[in-house]
Amino acid sequence: MAEKRSLDRIDQNIISILQKNARISNKALAEQVGLSASSCLNRVRKLEEDGCIGPYLGHVTLERLCRSITCIAMVTLEHHTQQDFRTFEQFVQTLPEVVQCDTVSGSCDFILRIVCADMERYHQVNELLLNSGANVVNISTHVVMTENKRFQGFPLNRLLP
Repeated sequence: MAEKRSLDRIDQNIISILQKNARISNKALAEQVGLSASSCLNRVRKLEEDGCIGPYLGHVTLERLCRSITCIAMVTLEHHTQQDFRTFEQFVQTLPEVVQCDTVSGSCDFILRIVCADMERYHQVNELLLNSGANVVNISTHVVMTENKRFQGFPLNRLLP
């Protein structure tokens, strides 16, 4: 587990603002958190160096660009060896359609968010996952019908002391 970094209120405010608008100018950010532009930039750079923020990504409204299908796949391995877990974790890194992969507790081992052009491509990705070399025994898939709440950042004010 990564070492936790202590954040003061200014750092927390910087992160909260950047989560909502990563394209904000340093000057505007500094004004919102009550710092000089140079002090604010130094804090942002330190937060980046410490791995607290970054990389900066833009939300893409995929339905405005193309047709796609999003699936949530729950994957279970036959054996719970470290090698099988590592093999699977490394394999999913090679599949661009797997946009998120989490190791979980409970009735499955991994939950994947997979975005494909169509169901035919999802079937191909599913076959690749089954043949990943990690002894996948089951994949249970749910097709996303509607995205009701898009990720908009972490609720830092409820998570940090």
